[in-house]
Amino acid sequence: MGFLDAIFYAFIVVVLIQVIFYIFFFGRFAFVEHIGQTSKSKIPVSVIICAKNEAKNLKVFLPSIINQDYPNFEIVLINDASHDKTLKVMQSFQKLHKNIKIVDVKGIEAFWGNKKYALTLGIKASTNDFLLFTDADCKPLSKHWISEMVSYFNSEKTIVLGYGAYSKIKKSFLNKLIRFETLVTAIHYFSFAKLGLAYMGVGRNLAYTKQEFFNANGFINHIQVRSGDDDLFVNQVATNVNTAICLSENSFTESTPKTTFKDWFKQKRRHVSTASYYKFKHKALLTLIYSSQFLFWIFALILLISSFKWLIVCSLMLLLLTVKYIVFWFSSKKLREFDLLLFVPFLEIFLIFTQLTIFINNLISKPNHWK
Repeated sequence: MGFLDAIFYAFIVVVLIQVIFYIFFFGRFAFVEHIGQTSKSKIPVSVIICAKNEAKNLKVFLPSIINQDYPNFEIVLINDASHDKTLKVMQSFQKLHKNIKIVDVKGIEAFWGNKKYALTLGIKASTNDFLLFTDADCKPLSKHWISEMVSYFNSEKTIVLGYGAYSKIKKSFLNKLIRFETLVTAIHYFSFAKLGLAYMGVGRNLAYTKQEFFNANGFINHIQVRSGDDDLFVNQVATNVNTAICLSENSFTESTPKTTFKDWFKQKRRHVSTASYYKFKHKALLTLIYSSQFLFWIFALILLISSFKWLIVCSLMLLLLTVKYIVFWFSSKKLREFDLLLFVPFLEIFLIFTQLTIFINNLISKPNHWK
C-alpha cells in the first residue's frame, strides 16, 4: 500500500468518525425540542458575581441583574482584592438595594490570583441554597433569566447549564471567531449533557445547589488549578441524572468579548489549560473530536493537492460539510448565532490551528492567574 493509499483510507476513517459525532452526539442537541419550565415555584436564589477590577462593568451590567423579574433573590457581590473602585461601586449599589450583600476578599499569599478562594467565601456567605452564577461583564438578555434558569431545579436536577453568548461587533473577524468558538463549545457541552456525559459549564451562566458544592468539598480537589471554577467543578460533580440544560432564549446571558487577539489568546490559554484535569472519558472523547477535525483538513489537503481519487475525496468532504451545516443550522438557530453559518468552514480551520497553537504554548508554560 502506497503513502497516498494510506492517507486516503485514513481520510475515510476520519470522515466516518466526524459524521458519527455530528449525527449521534451533536445531533442530540441540534434536533432536541426546547422543553419549557419544569417548575414554577419561586425558590429563594442567590446570584453570585465575583469581580476583580470591574468597576466600569458593574456600573453598566449590574442593573440588569437588580431588575430581574423574580420575587425572592439576593445578589452576592464578591470583590476579589481589586485595586480600582470596584468595592466603592458595589457599596453604592448596596445603599440603594437591600438584597445586595458584599463579600470583600483581601489577597493572601496562599491563594493570590485564585478566583476559587474568593468564590468559596462568597458561596459560604450566601443565604440561599440555590446558587446562580454570572460575571461582572455579563448581562442577562431578559428579565426572566433567574426564573428560567432555576426552574430546572428539582429533586434530581442540582446543576443547570446555561448559554453565555458574546455580544456582536460588526465587521470584526475576531468577534466572529470568538462567537464561533463559543457556539462550538456550547454545542459540545450541551450535547454531552443530553447524553448523560456532562463535562463542563460556563461561569457566565451556571447554576447549582449549595449542597452540591459542599458535598464535593467545594473546589478543594482542583484548588491548585488557577482556572476551572466552572468547568472543573461541573466535570467533578455532574452525573447522568443530576444535570439539566436550559435552552430558553430568556435564559441566555451576553458578555463583552475581547477586542484584541492577544487578550483573547491569553483568555483561551487559561480555559484550555483546565481540560487536562477532566475525567479520562471526557478527555478521550474530546481528543478524538479535535484530532479528527484536524486530520480531516490535513488529509483532504494532501489528497486534493495530489489529485488522488479527488472525486471520492470531494464527495466525502461534501457529505461531512453538509452534515455539519445541518447541525450548525439548528444549533445556531437555538442559540441566536445564525449569522455565523456562512463562515463555518473558514472559522473552523482558523480555530483548529489557533487551538493547536494554544496547546503548544500551554505545554511550554502554564497560565497562573484568573486576571
